[in-house]
Amino acid sequence: MSETPRRWVTKVVGQPPERERFEPRAPGPGEALVAVAGCGVCHTDLGFHFDGVRTNHPLPLVLGHEVSGRVVEGPAALVGRAVIVPAVLPCNDCDLCRRGRRSLCRAQKMPGNDIDGGFATHLTVPADDLCLVDEARLGAAGLELWQVAVVADAVSTPFQAVCLAGVAPGDLAVVVGVGGVGLYAAQIAAAAGADVVAIDVDARRLEAAARLGAHVVDAREVPAKELRKAVGRHAKRPTEWKIFECSGAKAGQEAAYGLLVHGATLVVVGFTLERVEVRLSNLMAFHARALGNWGCAPEHYPPALDLVLDGGVQVAPFVEAHPLDAIADVFAAARAHRLERRAVLIP
Repeated sequence: MSETPRRWVTKVVGQPPERERFEPRAPGPGEALVAVAGCGVCHTDLGFHFDGVRTNHPLPLVLGHEVSGRVVEGPAALVGRAVIVPAVLPCNDCDLCRRGRRSLCRAQKMPGNDIDGGFATHLTVPADDLCLVDEARLGAAGLELWQVAVVADAVSTPFQAVCLAGVAPGDLAVVVGVGGVGLYAAQIAAAAGADVVAIDVDARRLEAAARLGAHVVDAREVPAKELRKAVGRHAKRPTEWKIFECSGAKAGQEAAYGLLVHGATLVVVGFTLERVEVRLSNLMAFHARALGNWGCAPEHYPPALDLVLDGGVQVAPFVEAHPLDAIADVFAAARAHRLERRAVLIP
């Protein structure tokens, strides 16, 4: 392996956090070594660390799957290029991949779950599906490379969900939970031409959604049985409702399912270990459908990034940089909902 800067991983234990020297795996054929510019802190990372959600790769494992950076070793055409690392990397060789169902690939690699992730200075990943970042456009948009780390998951995942739901001009898009993922879902749905209603229990999040042009419904002030009626007041005419559950909470998922109307599409984006009871017959009665969305297929990354670079989706107001050494404090603050913006850890 050629000489590169010192590589460190910061463990989320102890006060202050412990630092360990490590050597990322040398890139093999078809792989790239990426120097991390930033790695976003996601609800999934908190689940792995605090809640006992199992990683696919046995521990110890470096977490972090929301990564932007620069290729320092690997295919010659990529070395020196700014990239976003997709949060889910399909194998591109199995039958599902060959049939265009790459989100279902059973040999997929997720940084921070299947392989070492981005809470370090470097990570080694498959190179085929890295999303190239045009740095001239990035600068013209007033953004830095670390800020677009969130495209790897927080932006791209709801982008695929909006595509999956088939959002079209005139639809009513209802986003349940407008936190680190939901605010992007609201922006992406609006960019697709939908009228957007944002539902949350956090006044700050609702204010942010309102500034982006969404109608807002405070779920603390509306009884659960009245929520669908409250949302319906914002429908300009009878239309298809596209409902996006982004809260990752039991109450949010129950509320989202309770919003089903005739012809509605419900896409579950958030994750919780809590069990939710629903009456499946509602899907039949409303001729509705419920879908799950797992990450984002690599082909959706360039158009998702284009939305950001063209100004259709704002990221700068919703991210903030923290040093990687502060990871223990950042994780604790994120778990306690003390962060107003999505944290991006910078080595």
